[in-house]
Amino acid sequence: MASERIRVSTGVGELDPILGGLLIGDNVIWYDDAGSLAAPFTLNFLQTSIAQDKPFIYLSFDRSPRNLLEKLGPLAESHRLTILDCFTHGKGNGADIFLGFYKNREEMPCEIVRVTEPQNPDNILDCFLQIHESTKSELRFAFESLTGMQELWQGEDKISRFYTHTCPRLYELNTVGYWIAEKNAHSKRLKAALNQIAQVAIELSLKRGKTALSILKAENREIDTLNTPYYYWRNGLNLSFAPQKQNTGGAELGPRIRVLRTRRGLSQTELAKMVGVTPSTISQVESNQIYPSLPALIRMAEILSVEISAFFQASGDAEKRIIFPQADAVPVSLPEMPKERISAKLLTALDTQGRVEPYLIEVHPGASLPSHFFIHKGEEFGYMLAGKLQVQLGNNAVSTARAGDVIYLKSEMPSQWHNPGSTASRVLWLKIK
Repeated sequence: MASERIRVSTGVGELDPILGGLLIGDNVIWYDDAGSLAAPFTLNFLQTSIAQDKPFIYLSFDRSPRNLLEKLGPLAESHRLTILDCFTHGKGNGADIFLGFYKNREEMPCEIVRVTEPQNPDNILDCFLQIHESTKSELRFAFESLTGMQELWQGEDKISRFYTHTCPRLYELNTVGYWIAEKNAHSKRLKAALNQIAQVAIELSLKRGKTALSILKAENREIDTLNTPYYYWRNGLNLSFAPQKQNTGGAELGPRIRVLRTRRGLSQTELAKMVGVTPSTISQVESNQIYPSLPALIRMAEILSVEISAFFQASGDAEKRIIFPQADAVPVSLPEMPKERISAKLLTALDTQGRVEPYLIEVHPGASLPSHFFIHKGEEFGYMLAGKLQVQLGNNAVSTARAGDVIYLKSEMPSQWHNPGSTASRVLWLKIK
């Protein structure tokens, strides 16, 4: 079931809420319009995986090992990274200039495995599975690229066969992987076959000098902006998304409901059940296809703990306030967290727009959590008010925070939380955007 699959970060903080994060088992197809747009997304995913101490395989068909190491920079200095070199004996034709890299290379933390017959898809899969078997851990990977594979294998049939046979297997092995493809280098037939198997498909395009990201498919997520372009810009590995254009007046209603519902931690299905309408109705309201009835609108405001006026303005009256009474704290759901083990409240009004979101989080006695509270790349602070909390980052040692201690997360994402005590652990948690 979808609710049992663990969510992880893409490494791009502003993409996670748009996509809903990554789910263990996801195969993500990136259609790159310019041939270079997918790189920063892939490198951010690699960077986050390394920070979480997850093993990562980077398969390269288009770059020599030396060129790839230069592209990866400091990220190549991780012992958790394995480079699967499909270039040297592929497009490199086993030339001495490329083989010289292996004769003269210096010791480095990452491992580089040379595939001697990359023209045979079975050899590549065997090498990949051998590395996966040796990791004994949740594996992440990037294929760079499907287009390079197609040129090496001389046709789309082998690509389709390899992908459709490999992806289901990788799904069962609990991997998370990026597959890069040049958008215009493949037939509609092949792309349809890839999209059918992939859990996520994303298109990156260059439109009138602006870079845009569009989600074409995202299984097990409630996304009402499929095929909607999100414009973004890049500065090094930092990716920033432009705010979605919003209309004034009644047309603002749908997007505002969506924003407030998301902050409350409710799915469209959950909100629909509480309001007494169908999930399809909520979806159509949030996409401005229909308007809700007045009773339904009043009920939504009650559920979301806001004034009805908050649905029709960029921010509610909370923006003008400096004091937020205790009674205004709003219970929120934490997606993918077992509700019987943790509870949380947003301490400011739901429609408050600010750089910091303060939460009061309680982890119930003896409870263990399989991942972090939030999908969030920005800095986070926690101040322990009561009890104890044990936290683990990847396969690192467990650390224990006690009342009065501060927890500071810069880019790390805990892989597990645990309350070892017989009383609830209470922590003031700050998310910084």
